[in-house]
Amino acid sequence: MDVAAQLSIISELVKTRIKDAETESLRLVEAVLAQTGEIRLNNIRLIVECMMAEAMALVVSRRVLGALGDKLPAMPVEESKDMCRLVIDRLQGRQISFEEQAAQFRTHLADVLTAQEQWREAALVLSAIPMESGQKQFSVDFKLKKYLHIARLYLEDDDSVQAEAYVNRASLIQNETKDVELKYLYSVCYARVLDSRRRFLEAARRYLELSYKPEIHEDQRLEAVKHSVACTVLASAGPPRTRMLGVLYKDERCQRLASFPILEKMYLQRIIRSEELSEFAATLKSHQLATTADGSTILERAVMEHNILSASQIYWNIKFSELASLLNTNDHKAENMVGRMISEGRMSGHIDQLKNTVYFDDQSPLTKMDDGIRQVCTETNSICSQIQALHPEWAERKVAEIRTRIES
Repeated sequence: MDVAAQLSIISELVKTRIKDAETESLRLVEAVLAQTGEIRLNNIRLIVECMMAEAMALVVSRRVLGALGDKLPAMPVEESKDMCRLVIDRLQGRQISFEEQAAQFRTHLADVLTAQEQWREAALVLSAIPMESGQKQFSVDFKLKKYLHIARLYLEDDDSVQAEAYVNRASLIQNETKDVELKYLYSVCYARVLDSRRRFLEAARRYLELSYKPEIHEDQRLEAVKHSVACTVLASAGPPRTRMLGVLYKDERCQRLASFPILEKMYLQRIIRSEELSEFAATLKSHQLATTADGSTILERAVMEHNILSASQIYWNIKFSELASLLNTNDHKAENMVGRMISEGRMSGHIDQLKNTVYFDDQSPLTKMDDGIRQVCTETNSICSQIQALHPEWAERKVAEIRTRIES
């Protein structure tokens, strides 16, 4: 088969009879696709170059490229991969005229690269589709699906910054879709991004919301609860995390998890020893085991902060040497951690550096209630004093009326 000669005939035919040129082009494509190996790829290259010529009618070029794209799934993986790269390369200068066809080839190439676990390259291929700046108006579902696909690819590549950028794009249009599965995928991606960005408490809330969705399978809901527990444990100690621990502890599903013993100890504010963490640590992802600036892992830091809060429920005060022994760290690190928690309002107390001691304030419910009543009374008294200063005669009359009622 002399493909070059037939393409020359088609090039002449398109000048006068476009419909016939289109029919002959599609027939030639079918014949070439029936070939195999290097011969087929070389002939496809000739067809694509002919279709990209300025003299070729766009209606013919688009139909031919669309026909080639439709056959991609039936081709051998490596051959379809080479064909996609070939077409994408030839479309670089004229992508604005072939946006739909470019999206078709890029989508297939990205699927192949994803199957081969080339996450970043697949994300770059998909992100080159002009979904916002091009002439073609892609549907909301198409754009949302691609944004979430790119975000998931970047998450697999441990690039949470790029993943967050595409989740943010998806968030602008996710309310416009009625596709339940896409909404679920968006929620999963958003929770995973928060998790990867170490915004663990926000991620825990998102995972817990997912676990209540009736449209997903029970196993998926339980997996979401598992992730919620892990993120809550890793979150910075303080009142918000304590509230989240309470919600999870009262959730009966959590009792079926291997991480429940750690959850229970944190909720009941019991001291957690380092040797108790090995089983829980084995369930965490790599980014959740990352090392922080002070040399400890995220899990170790979270547990040390928890143990400091637990110690505040047991002791009125404690020397840093004793606290460091309890935390299995050094005095300086223990002091820095306590100071940070106090300054951030996650714990109430003060440090006496001369005595190397931290003093914990009583944070029992009754003490908090007394403080609240005291504050209300103080503010009420302040308001009464201001009224008396502005309207002394009226205030004196009212006081007299109250005294009369009391005496009677």
